[in-house]
Amino acid sequence: MEIYNHNKFEVLLKSDDSPVTIADKQADKIISKGLKKYFPEIPVITEEQVGSHSLNAQVFFIVDPLDGTKEFIKRRGDFTVNIALVCDGKPIRGIVYAPARHRLFYTNSNGKAVEEKGHFSVLKMGLIKNIQTAFSDNTALKVIASKSHRDAQTDQYISKYNCEEIVNAGSSLKFCLLATGEADLYPRFGPTMEWDTAAGHAILSAAGGIVVQAENKQHLEYGKQGYKNPFFIAASKSVILR
Repeated sequence: MEIYNHNKFEVLLKSDDSPVTIADKQADKIISKGLKKYFPEIPVITEEQVGSHSLNAQVFFIVDPLDGTKEFIKRRGDFTVNIALVCDGKPIRGIVYAPARHRLFYTNSNGKAVEEKGHFSVLKMGLIKNIQTAFSDNTALKVIASKSHRDAQTDQYISKYNCEEIVNAGSSLKFCLLATGEADLYPRFGPTMEWDTAAGHAILSAAGGIVVQAENKQHLEYGKQGYKNPFFIAASKSVILR
């Protein structure tokens, strides 16, 4: 947030032409150091360390230290920190922190999804609220779509549903808005990586939602070659998928 609130910061392009800032890199160092200190036996796969992308393990952490870099650069607020624990292809624990939105979501020690409210001090826990997906009305769905990556294919898919409202949001915050019942459906017909989705997926699953592949409606799994995702649909369980 110190970098975010600074008037100027350098924006670089990675090999895939996606942007990266010093905030991505510094956050990555802090998170990687902490995970390796407290969980030295569990490998860490992180977006900002290309060497980690060739790792292959059944149990691993997967990290996006700054998801929604475009939102960060444009100072639109919808960027997050994503940390997830994956076991046998499933994201079983996750944390998503949206510092500019003052929202913190995670799975607790019982595997339940919660939102913590307060000042987010490492010394004092804030107010904890259990969260769960909405019992969706399929005649009036609230659909959430990407701010930076919405396209014609996404709009075509959304048109299959009876929508009351379409909400735009960035980063993995979209999964969390499903988890709290603030939206019902999030279709993604665009490129994503596992570090973009694992933490939000874990939270949404713990809140009673689902994440499935768009093509065959099979569960989205993790630890794939190259850590690339297929197109997917995330939703509350009561949404009738089309």
